[in-house]
Amino acid sequence: MVTDVTDENFAAEVIGSDLPVLVEFTADWCPPCRQMGPVLKALASEEGDRLKVVQLNVDHNPLTTNAYKVLSMPTFMVFRGGEPVKAMVGARPGRRLREELSDVL
Repeated sequence: MVTDVTDENFAAEVIGSDLPVLVEFTADWCPPCRQMGPVLKALASEEGDRLKVVQLNVDHNPLTTNAYKVLSMPTFMVFRGGEPVKAMVGARPGRRLREELSDVL
């Protein structure tokens, strides 16, 4: 399951997570972000025991968006132990996303 996070619960849901967390910085007006929806749902269901998948709407959550200097949508960041360890910009096929995540899982 892909969870929505906000400025208010980002620290608890992402920084405090025991699992690595893939955060998609997304926006309602972003077609490539919408394309990633099914890819992220599939990833969350397949890797749910090893990876938490969340989305953060950049328009509604400017504090977190600015804190991580996110300028393009979609931006994907992987957090492990409360720290960002990887960042990727732009939509990508599920297979490529899995390959790019293989070193952090």
